[in-house]
Amino acid sequence: MSERIKSAAQNPDEHTGIKISEAKKQAVGVTAVAASVYHAAKYMPPIDILKTSLKLNQQKGFDCPGCAWPDPEDERSPIAEYCENGMKAIAEEATKKRCDRDFFKQNSVPAISTWSDFEIGKTGRLCEPMFLAKDSNFYEPISWEAAFDLIAKNLNELDNPDDAIFYTSGRTSNEAAFLYQLFVRAYGTNNLPDCSNMCHESSSEGLGATLGIGKGSVTLMDFYEAEVVMVIGQNPGTNHPRMLSALEKCKDNGGKIITVNPLPETGLINFSNPQRPLKMLSGGTNLSDLFLQVKANGDIALLKAIMYRLWQEEEQMPGSVFDQTFIKNKTNGYQDLIEDLKQQNLENLIEKSGVEASKIEAAVALLKHHKKIIICWAMGITQHENGVANVQEIVNLLLLKGSIGKPGAGTCPVRGHSNVQGDRTMGIWEASPKSFLDSLEKHFGFKPPQEHGYAVVDAIKAMYEEPGKMFFAMGGNFLSATPDTEYTAEALRKCRLTVQISTKLNRSHLVTGEAALILPCLGRTNIDVQASGKQFVSVENSMGVVHSSEGVLPPVSEHLKSEPAIVAQMAKATLGEKVKIDWDKMVSNYDYIREAIEKTIPGFVEYNNRVRLPNGFYLPNCNRDGDFDTADKKAHFTINQPAEIILKDGEYLMMTNRSHDQYNTTIYGLNDRYRGISNERRVVFINPIDMQKAGLESEQVVNLKSNFNGVERVAKKFIVVPYNVSEQCVVTYFPEANVLVPLDKQAKISKTPASKSIVISIHPT
Repeated sequence: MSERIKSAAQNPDEHTGIKISEAKKQAVGVTAVAASVYHAAKYMPPIDILKTSLKLNQQKGFDCPGCAWPDPEDERSPIAEYCENGMKAIAEEATKKRCDRDFFKQNSVPAISTWSDFEIGKTGRLCEPMFLAKDSNFYEPISWEAAFDLIAKNLNELDNPDDAIFYTSGRTSNEAAFLYQLFVRAYGTNNLPDCSNMCHESSSEGLGATLGIGKGSVTLMDFYEAEVVMVIGQNPGTNHPRMLSALEKCKDNGGKIITVNPLPETGLINFSNPQRPLKMLSGGTNLSDLFLQVKANGDIALLKAIMYRLWQEEEQMPGSVFDQTFIKNKTNGYQDLIEDLKQQNLENLIEKSGVEASKIEAAVALLKHHKKIIICWAMGITQHENGVANVQEIVNLLLLKGSIGKPGAGTCPVRGHSNVQGDRTMGIWEASPKSFLDSLEKHFGFKPPQEHGYAVVDAIKAMYEEPGKMFFAMGGNFLSATPDTEYTAEALRKCRLTVQISTKLNRSHLVTGEAALILPCLGRTNIDVQASGKQFVSVENSMGVVHSSEGVLPPVSEHLKSEPAIVAQMAKATLGEKVKIDWDKMVSNYDYIREAIEKTIPGFVEYNNRVRLPNGFYLPNCNRDGDFDTADKKAHFTINQPAEIILKDGEYLMMTNRSHDQYNTTIYGLNDRYRGISNERRVVFINPIDMQKAGLESEQVVNLKSNFNGVERVAKKFIVVPYNVSEQCVVTYFPEANVLVPLDKQAKISKTPASKSIVISIHPT
């Protein structure tokens, strides 16, 4: 057998023919409808388009495999309760193309790895288990029984259960996630890293420490009552488009919207709602009342400046600006916060924020006399070294206004993947509390491991430094989602076996351990039939609503298994009689899994009954009730200092973002319509003033370099695009620029990669 050729870890640095136009001033509208129809028609059979579009995000339908934005409880469009990127996600999963044994026979793994992520993703649905033997360059078919035996043999030959790592994507259902963590802990490890580690872990840590729960407190209905909504470090027009409808309702009811970001995003400028034709004809809805163009990671400085000015107003009119009753009865640390504010220099804060003083005054005017305030955020807040502090500073502002635990007010971390929050609730966590582990022991009769396991960054380091580990991924594209691409690739190559449970091919199937398995599974759109008949699964959205999801399309191959079935058979093969868990029974009818969840996890009383209600049910949320599950049962103000960002001449702070034709690592196309980019992804957006200073020209080809702790990383052949981004800040797409993100550049406490604040330099080729 020939020696394996090393596969490419990065996208090719070839260009695809860029076209640049002006950034759009209006989002969604007829163009989005046309894009949805185009993607559906190009990749799906007509009958499947009809079946899925009528059931997507509907009651008794299936949940969109894209974002975790909640469905309306009051009214839903009967024919189009989805967005453009939701339909792209469905077209990606329900594609008529098949990635079968003939494909793998004709295409070697190293050859496929030279394709772009877009090309790899368009190969079609995986059809049967595939095995890549040591030193082989081709995947070959393997039976399910042989695959499970191989997994069990390798797991049971490890010296220590902690030598196995079990990653989870946020698309995994509650039922699959619960079984997965149950198997992993029965096997003997807490190595359960997940995509939360890379995205909203800073939110969980920041909220948990100050408010007692690592989730947001608002409901969708709160948006309709809010007087002010602040959207910070988030681009809902691309990443959570249905959020625009909630913001529109807020505006209709008299609410004001403040947006904070280093670059303007079209979705927050004007929204043309296809479900409101008269609005579309009249020019749509202008969403943002105030845009604060902050420097990258200038958020604490901005929030401190706002709070400083609010404090000054409170001093002039005691009790009229801050909610002193709430502060006295519900919080701790207020005086310390005020003393810290007194020490601040307002001009210095304004300079660090990058926002004009007049606009900060406008924000103060909007916030001063309102208490129904919601603050939303995403990775623009969390993916910094001070990501946890960023979240805590948001909490400070809300606490000063008493804007938690009342209608129309609260925290809103907007999660990405459709069930990333539910997976954490189910126990997908390397650091689960003792109470959860004790509950597993009580109900399943085995002693779970107590030591915390690896989060994502630690897992990568462990694989790199200690060869011979095993890596499992329940969904996702681990290599392309993680930082420090070449380092992560080498870490995966050092594993003895890598196993991917997937619906489609991605780069993580191509950069593998000594041997590799692909286990093809049903998607969210597929009908799932087990021993007792047709099944449904459940998910938890960004606002803590648990509801059902039931596929409508037949499986693309008779060889596919559901994620719960794969986990159960893997557990049986590996554990044997080690634990007394009836895996077959739970998979025969998912009601049995939900019964086990109900016994194990608080908040799931009458799970099987309530999940069958039209809108599902809300999980308990102490903040929503005005309570705080901290040691002293009070919310905590914290002292956080602005980030000290020192850039030398020729250095810039780089942020990695998504394009509009992308969801996480899934590339739907090569266009970023709202930003005016067509047919290209290797771009770097830069302020024209910075371009002039550096002597750069539009469409010039450059190399990007980062230098961290003496290690230089290079991303080659990026095209310069002039754009209205804050000075000394640049924007690139991921995963193309992930190679520049050092593994050790991470948020304190949460260990979230700091992908939004990487110091780089730009070099003409």
